[in-house]
Amino acid sequence: MAYEELPPFAAWQFVDAVDGFEVVYRDASGIRGYTSAVEAGQAYAVHYEISVDALWRTREVHVHNDTARGRRSTVLVSDGKGSWTVDGRSAPQLDGLYDVDLEASACTNTLPVHRLDLPLGDVVTAPAAYVQALDLQVRRLDQSYRRLDDHRFDYHSEGGFNAVLVYDKYGLVLDYPGIATRFA
Repeated sequence: MAYEELPPFAAWQFVDAVDGFEVVYRDASGIRGYTSAVEAGQAYAVHYEISVDALWRTREVHVHNDTARGRRSTVLVSDGKGSWTVDGRSAPQLDGLYDVDLEASACTNTLPVHRLDLPLGDVVTAPAAYVQALDLQVRRLDQSYRRLDDHRFDYHSEGGFNAVLVYDKYGLVLDYPGIATRFA
């Protein structure tokens, strides 16, 4: 499915698991976003910049967080063929991945639906480099998407999480049950 060009900005309000807000801006090479939230009694603010190539493969990710424990940052770089570095060091545990998924972002579920040609009804695996919000630890996250129609995808991730994600004409999440709802 072909999506329209991303709008200049989008915003989500987190629901249920996390209290907070995310705002994202489109830029020439991808997206940049900001999240402020409180989860399990811990506050955090996250700023990120994600560069993608013409095929929507993640190429570079800069993530900065600010918590009561202080500030941290991490940089992930992909060659676009499935090899990654994290803070300049080889990350073989991420081999074969093309997407990043930020715990602090509803928007990063946009990347695989833009990158993949998802046939109606088929399940497509889309494991991602997952960056945790509080400590910026990076690990592999196994997940899959099944396209139900032009705007709904059945999403599954490791640990048994599943939800039907609703997308708009830009390929941005409108409704991420239990996680976030599109605000603007």
